[in-house]
Amino acid sequence: MDESFFVLVVLYAKAGREVELREKLKDIVGPSRRDAGNLRYELFGQQDDPRRFIFVEHWESPQAQEAHHTGTEHIRRFQEEGGDAVERVELFYRMQSLA
Repeated sequence: MDESFFVLVVLYAKAGREVELREKLKDIVGPSRRDAGNLRYELFGQQDDPRRFIFVEHWESPQAQEAHHTGTEHIRRFQEEGGDAVERVELFYRMQSLA
């Protein structure tokens, strides 16, 4: 059975901090794509709501995603320097493909 799985994250910027958050999120995309076990890492912005950002991720394993999320310098730096621009995380889904 394929152990790979997907992550879907939707978050909102604090009002007036949309541009700042967009740039901080864009900064983590390149390094995240190079993380061990990453198969896909994309950042989207909602066209009709500049405060909403969506990540679509595909990882070889849950362990690879966990290592990315808890053990990489670029995520740690974002949490320290950019995390305060996030108003809320609307959803954080960990999913496995069924078909």
